[in-house]
Amino acid sequence: MLLQASSTHVRRQVLQTIQGAGLGHVGGDLSVTDVLVTLFDAVLSIDPAQPQWPDRDRFILSKGHCAAALYSVLAHSGFFPEARLQHFAAALSPLNGHPNRRKVPGVETNTGPLGHGLPVAVGCATGARLAGKAWRTYVVLGDGELQEGSNWEAAMYAAQRGLGGLTAIVDRNRLQQGATTADTNDLEPLADKWTSFGWETHVVDGHSHAALLEVLQAAPGSRPRAVIANTVKGKGISFMENGVEWHHKVPSAEQHEAALKELAA
Repeated sequence: MLLQASSTHVRRQVLQTIQGAGLGHVGGDLSVTDVLVTLFDAVLSIDPAQPQWPDRDRFILSKGHCAAALYSVLAHSGFFPEARLQHFAAALSPLNGHPNRRKVPGVETNTGPLGHGLPVAVGCATGARLAGKAWRTYVVLGDGELQEGSNWEAAMYAAQRGLGGLTAIVDRNRLQQGATTADTNDLEPLADKWTSFGWETHVVDGHSHAALLEVLQAAPGSRPRAVIANTVKGKGISFMENGVEWHHKVPSAEQHEAALKELAA
């Protein structure tokens, strides 16, 4: 129940953040919320008071266009005051439309151009091994992002090196800008692809905190871990769910109020 309450709070923050800025990627923000809350509330070994703690777990949001969700979770976790969310995407605000590690505590690396997060995460996991450290690396990717070949180059390398400290989580909402992933460049059989690349692969309900906890809290093995989290774009708001138009759209004032009421129910 605590994780569910956190997710509801973060979803409300996402809506208010995007409404205030007049821009954002609300559909993907809402689909990935439960994954981010589970990681930051119950999985990652981090210290908001020491964002650069050397032994922290590393987290990378490769789908950097969903920065509003990341910022809301970081604020909820204590990396900065929630009041700063009202400055999202404002002129000179550190809370850019894509996360910047030099400006926002808790951001591990800059992301935005898709296909970069997994390669960077592979580098982080390799760094932990070279340093003899036990910290782990987690990266969240969009499913449409997997159409970028750089991900599969990184996946091959990670398996070859047996980077068991690396976990990749796919926000599998099956929609991308303008169309479904199947219509754009079909990814199936996605689980088989990851397995064939040498990864330990799991398919879970991306909105079940219990299912996410079971796989994400498991001890690392000898292979990198891929978690395909089946999600719903616009999760939690009935008129947004599974709507491709909500990839990059701002609710009207009336829609905003209706969405907040749904989350309060």
